[in-house]
Amino acid sequence: MRPILLALGLAVTAPAAALPGETPATVTVFAASSLTEALGRVADDWSRLTGHRASLSFAGSATLARQIREGAPADIFISASAEWMDALDGSGDLREGTRRDILANRLVLIGPAGAEPVTLDARLDLPAMLAGGRLSMAQVDAVPAGIYGRAALAHLGLWDRVAPLVAQSDNVRAAMTFVARGEAPLGIVYATDAAVEPTVAIIGTFPEGSHPPITYPAAITAESESPVAGEFLDYLVSDAAAERWLAAGFTLAP
Repeated sequence: MRPILLALGLAVTAPAAALPGETPATVTVFAASSLTEALGRVADDWSRLTGHRASLSFAGSATLARQIREGAPADIFISASAEWMDALDGSGDLREGTRRDILANRLVLIGPAGAEPVTLDARLDLPAMLAGGRLSMAQVDAVPAGIYGRAALAHLGLWDRVAPLVAQSDNVRAAMTFVARGEAPLGIVYATDAAVEPTVAIIGTFPEGSHPPITYPAAITAESESPVAGEFLDYLVSDAAAERWLAAGFTLAP
């Protein structure tokens, strides 16, 4: 029954294409950098379907949230954590009633392609594995992937020993790049990031209970004037978009 209901739901809520002679509208989306490839595909699908355009800007969630609070012209914000969406909600920068959770992700330890897998528990000797190198992470006090990573390491009793060896980056993609280039032997990123970089390998997945749930909330900003912002937000949770998200390694939010 569920597949039938989902199919019917898509038929009812599918975005309407721009009418002949109608000027295509644009929606500006600020999104967490871990969504780069998958959201790009979702936006392309939506544009082909509707004739409208999604202008995408990717960066760390903290950076994007600050830009929105300072008046950056975003119509939709997609964060990699609830914390930064909460901040914008509290400051009145979101349109009431539009916030929804759309995706979930997993946190992983990566090394160079071909690296042997390890068990992520309290017995893991990360300093020895780094062998004088650095553990590449997003900023552990601001960027969601870094915050999740620090929480997971602390939960496993590994943070205090490895903290002096952490190299912090502005966003999770930059953290992965250091490992991909061989500038850091290990890194902590999302599973979906590792999936798009052939020069790195997932060598361990952090237990779900070791860090807060990784969710991606989305909402329309209070200052948005795009006539298609709501339509695009609805499309993000459509069955068609779900196929793209799942293919990229995300899971759907409950």
